[in-house]
Amino acid sequence: QVQLVESGGGLVQAGDSLRLSCAASGRTFSSYAMGWFRQAPGKEREFVTAIDWSGGDTYYADSVEGRFTISRDNAKNTVYLQMNPLKPEDTAVYYCAARSWGYSPNRDEYNYWGRGTRVTVSS
Repeated sequence: QVQLVESGGGLVQAGDSLRLSCAASGRTFSSYAMGWFRQAPGKEREFVTAIDWSGGDTYYADSVEGRFTISRDNAKNTVYLQMNPLKPEDTAVYYCAARSWGYSPNRDEYNYWGRGTRVTVSS
């Protein structure tokens, strides 16, 4: 069992930066691949980025490639999402998720989810 709690969201202007954190409970955090997803109002939840258990391999959606960076600290049971520069279209609730096997862009393949943190980017 893994419990995930996101933090770091807020209201920012276009061009600004934010770093989201996702703190995980449990001693087996390092065995999970982690992903970030987001859901904008009226839209489906979409894949943003993912990282393998070691942090050595990452995968990004085209919409955030080059602007967002995922990382993890297994000693702190935490995964991060650095977002820079932000655009108004990045406005959404951001969720982190854990997957028992390798990372995936498919939300249906993740076993555990946090409750999300809201990011609002004004133009």
